[in-house]
Amino acid sequence: MSVIAACTDGIGVLTLDDEKRRNPLSLATMREATAGLRRLHEDPRARVIVIEARGLAFSAGHDLSEMVDRTLDDEREIFAACTELMATVHAVRQPVVAQVQGMALAAGCQLVATCDLAIAADTARFSTPGVKIGLFCSTPMVALTRAIGRKRAMSMLLTGDLIDAATAADWGLINAAVPADRLEQTVADLVARIASSSGDTLAIGKRAFYDQIDRTEPDAYSAMSEVMATNAMTCDAQEGMNAFLAKRAPVWSS
Repeated sequence: MSVIAACTDGIGVLTLDDEKRRNPLSLATMREATAGLRRLHEDPRARVIVIEARGLAFSAGHDLSEMVDRTLDDEREIFAACTELMATVHAVRQPVVAQVQGMALAAGCQLVATCDLAIAADTARFSTPGVKIGLFCSTPMVALTRAIGRKRAMSMLLTGDLIDAATAADWGLINAAVPADRLEQTVADLVARIASSSGDTLAIGKRAFYDQIDRTEPDAYSAMSEVMATNAMTCDAQEGMNAFLAKRAPVWSS
């Protein structure tokens, strides 16, 4: 077992737990992570999910030992599992926050870029180094380009160079870089603020965000107007608005 999924005090935590090997995203690990996310999605106690890792590296990326002397179908299976994992990060109802304590390389960098939010230690580093071994980081490119834009993504993809956490924050790959000894507390404070809102409202908002982001502006407004109208009819929205008007704290149903 290289992935641990647990929920404590309303926070789901998915831990990559293969620190001796720098937490590679092996086929088994990706499947375990996907299953863990789905279990947390179904757990009514979990309002936010944190993806963390043990050891010096967040994730070194795919397990290359699984990718040599294999068939084309074997290779397809690996990348299908990777795609499923990334899609699941977006599909779960809870906001997913990456807590990045060390290097995030290739598919590890992809995972960070895919998470809804990401906080990293200022000692963390990021890269998509596949080009250096003849395997261009084409699937990490999908998440990376959407997170940081074309020119910056191409620079990382074509050179394989490491970028530091400050640069990653400036480019939008992560939300913030903080001193390593403050990483856990910073993430804990962030998820506590998120978890103080209605779970149903968070789920509505996350789903709506990914639904509208690639639409044209008129289409996005049309779709999101309907989302907001139906959201306004939910019990938690009615409770929240009434609580605001009455100058009291809301009591959420979820």
